[in-house]
Order: sequence, then structure tokens, then C-alpha cells
Amino acid sequence: MIELIAFSDIKIWDVLDVIIVAYLMYVIYKLLRGTIAVNIFVGVLLLYLIYWLVGILDMKLLSLLLGKFVGFGVIILIIIFQPEVRKFLLILGNNTLKGRFNFLSHLFKDENSALTEIEENHRDELYNSMEWLSKQKMGALIVIAQTGSWKSYASQGVEIDADIQRQLVESIFFKNSPLHDGAMVIVGQRIKAVSAILPISQKKNLEEDLGLRHRAGIGVTELTDACSFMVSEETGEISMAVDGNLTRNLSEETIKAALGKYL
Repeated sequence: MIELIAFSDIKIWDVLDVIIVAYLMYVIYKLLRGTIAVNIFVGVLLLYLIYWLVGILDMKLLSLLLGKFVGFGVIILIIIFQPEVRKFLLILGNNTLKGRFNFLSHLFKDENSALTEIEENHRDELYNSMEWLSKQKMGALIVIAQTGSWKSYASQGVEIDADIQRQLVESIFFKNSPLHDGAMVIVGQRIKAVSAILPISQKKNLEEDLGLRHRAGIGVTELTDACSFMVSEETGEISMAVDGNLTRNLSEETIKAALGKYL
């Protein structure tokens, strides 16, 4: 009877509170997973645990010393985890924008509708250009952003507003082109920027043969809902990154299906 009464005291706000905290913990785990920041986070937790034990044991000198750190704990954490805090806020903001755009797309678009002629043409143009770059072993990094907030993570790029055309994509990533370094950013089936600098993935468990191009392609998908395609200079292999996960040596069917989904 006591248990039933205690259970009846639980309100919907309590359940919502648990769900929000669980989601925030998941986002933090996803953000820190595989990075050196995990070790720092564990060290901070141990420091707070020691401070708590010292307080229980009434060790005044250590309590006074550790209390100085704990008193400014939030400021210290922000300074230490400044890159991670920025990524955390980016993830929250981009997820919110993603939800808005997904809601509007589901509201006004038929789920069973096929690609339009323009969408199919853009997909084929982009695929054919990546296939040509792969055969020529010319490195490329193409990011398809799902929202318009690409400037929050891409820097030092050359802003353009161009249609997706095979000749344009191939000429940009041609070895002697001044814009071949960096990433091409596509938003809303328009090329918005080239030669953009992207954040590098901080994961420690990545394969050793991955270069900066692949690490940047993975890094941008860790922070946003973007999809990135990388063409290797060494092997011509085409890879794709989504949600921080890399898939290598893609087939034609897989690439076209992904382009149809994200483009």
C-alpha cells in the first residue's frame, strides 16, 4: 500500500525530468566518446568525490584547499571543456533546427513521392563527378548540410551560390585548382561554399590510415546532422560519414541511395 501511494506521487514532470537528464547524458557521452576529454571528465568527478569524502571526514585543511577549486567549478569546467561545450551547444541547436525542418517537410511533402526530375538530375551529377574523381584519384570532401547553419562549423571558405553540375564539381577538386583543398558545402541542392575548413574528429579509435580529409568529414557529422562524402587520393575509394560513423568503399547503389536521402 505504501509503495502504491509513493508511486502515485510521481508526476508527469518527474518523468519528463528523468527523460531530459537521460537525453543530456547521452549527448554528453556521444560528445566525449573516444576523446581525451573522457579522461579529464573522470578526473573532475574524482576531484569532486575526494572533496565530498574530505568533508565527511572533517579534514579542514584539505576541505579549504579543494573548496577553492570546487567553488569555481563551473567556470573551470567551461575553460577546460571549451571546445566540448561549443560542440554540445551546436548539437542542441542543430537538432532543434533539424526537428523544425523535418516537421515542415513531413507536413507538406508526400512520404511516398519519388525524387523529382531536378533532384534526380542533381543526384546523378554529383554521383558522376565523385565517380570521375575516384577514377582519377583526386581527393575530395563534399558535405551535404541539412540546415542552413553551415557557417557555424565551416570557416575560411569561399562562398558561392551555384547549381550542382558535374563539370563545376570536377574543376573545383582538380589538383591544380586553387580551391581543391578543403570541403565543398551543399545546402538545399545548391553549392554554398568551397575550400571550407571543417572541425577535425577527436576520436582516438579511428583507423590509422585515415588522413585529415576523412577526419574532417567525420568531425563535421559528429557536430551536425550533415552527411559527408570523401574521395581518397591514394586509393580512389569513396567513403561516407553520418552521425560520426564512417562507411568505406561504397557501392554505386549505396551512394545514390544516400544522395537521394540527404540531397
